[in-house]
Amino acid sequence: MEYVSVFEMLKIGVGPSSSHTLGPWRAAETFLNELRERQILERVQKVQVDLYGSLSLTGKGHATDLAAMLGLSGTDPEYIPIDSIATIINAINQDKKLHLAGECFIDFDLATQVVFNRRFLPFHANGITFTAEGEGMETYASTFYSIGGGFIVKEKTEEDKPSQVEKVHFPYEFNSSKELLAHCQREDKKISEIIFEDEKVLREEAKIHSELLRVWHTMQECAYIGCHTEGILPGGLNVRRRAYDIHKKLLGEIPAYEGLDAWLAAIRNKKVEFREILKWVTCFSLAVNEVNASLGRVVTAPTNGSAGVIPAVLLYYLAIDNHQAGDKEIEQFLLTAGIIGSLFKKGATISAAMGGCQAEIGVSSAMAAAGLCELWGGTPEQVMIAAEIAMEHHLGLTCDPIGGLVQIPCIERNAMGAVKAINAAELALETDPKNAKVPLDKVIQTMWQTAQDMNTKYKETSEAGLAVAVSVADC
Repeated sequence: MEYVSVFEMLKIGVGPSSSHTLGPWRAAETFLNELRERQILERVQKVQVDLYGSLSLTGKGHATDLAAMLGLSGTDPEYIPIDSIATIINAINQDKKLHLAGECFIDFDLATQVVFNRRFLPFHANGITFTAEGEGMETYASTFYSIGGGFIVKEKTEEDKPSQVEKVHFPYEFNSSKELLAHCQREDKKISEIIFEDEKVLREEAKIHSELLRVWHTMQECAYIGCHTEGILPGGLNVRRRAYDIHKKLLGEIPAYEGLDAWLAAIRNKKVEFREILKWVTCFSLAVNEVNASLGRVVTAPTNGSAGVIPAVLLYYLAIDNHQAGDKEIEQFLLTAGIIGSLFKKGATISAAMGGCQAEIGVSSAMAAAGLCELWGGTPEQVMIAAEIAMEHHLGLTCDPIGGLVQIPCIERNAMGAVKAINAAELALETDPKNAKVPLDKVIQTMWQTAQDMNTKYKETSEAGLAVAVSVADC
């Protein structure tokens, strides 16, 4: 398989779901580009959106319909002002007009032009088809599949021509943890150092540094917003935000502060006992995913539903464990975590619709465990062990969101995944690699086999598990 960049595993976007929100949004953008390439965009008078499989079954709760409209409006999830989202959606619903690609208005009725088809397409559980019609043009339809983590693909057909794009060569190519570890051993380098050299093929060194820190700034800002926002989450489950209250109790009475740096300093000035460490990690993870559940800006890591694990663990390291740590450690953590995530994407899946929640929280926990283990001085072998331990204890985790919303049990699962990541890193540091019995590659293979064996009802369909045992009415 081709190289999967760290920046593909850590995408900046909008919640609540990478597969059900960010993916369809990107698919809509790609569809607009196809219309431009065929020089028919200006002729389009009507667009219909058909959702299939998991995108249909949990699309309402995941804002898939809204994401499709925002994408068709020509907005970018990475840069759209969050405050403008409601304005755009309300205008479409009120005026029954959509500003296609931000260039021309067309009639659009959400109730009839976004169709939730319960059936699954054969290629992937998350299918979405856009169909454009207009005067003087043939009807044009294009189907995309949102395969997790904001990645989208199109099913290959016999008409597709082989790609003529020249293959990019990387100094350290690998498709497995065994191959990556061999590079580390031969070059006597850390995993983050190996990956930095590969990333230099794709972008300038300065850009790597700046983009990693931009990713981290977005994560940290997300946690900050979540810790300072109280109220009820949208969606109808009446879930009360908990990060605000936990954060307030943990900080106690302290002088006023403003901004991310001052916030971090305030936390560092607090004496933290063991139970409070658990509470801080919980607070950070809840904060991020409460923002995610509110259509806020988050970093897909590797998915939106699991976006709280990595920032919670890294904030724990920076705010509580190592007060002297800075940009160097942040970049090291993200490089290591990101590439571990890519191994799961290549060897298994990061889509809950394909693999259940083990593909989201399990992978994010493995990523965070690896990053923390390297920061704590773990060898490349121990970093792999940390990732393996974290995933091993998420195998079989189902995806059963109540009401199709990324709230219950998703938000709490981020807290559990973060705590497991820290524990896995600690255990890996106390493990002699010679005595390790389970290689990371075997766990990745097992995770994929488990995903294939798992009943479809437990793969982000809201047709089993807690989604059935607890009704929206109960909430």
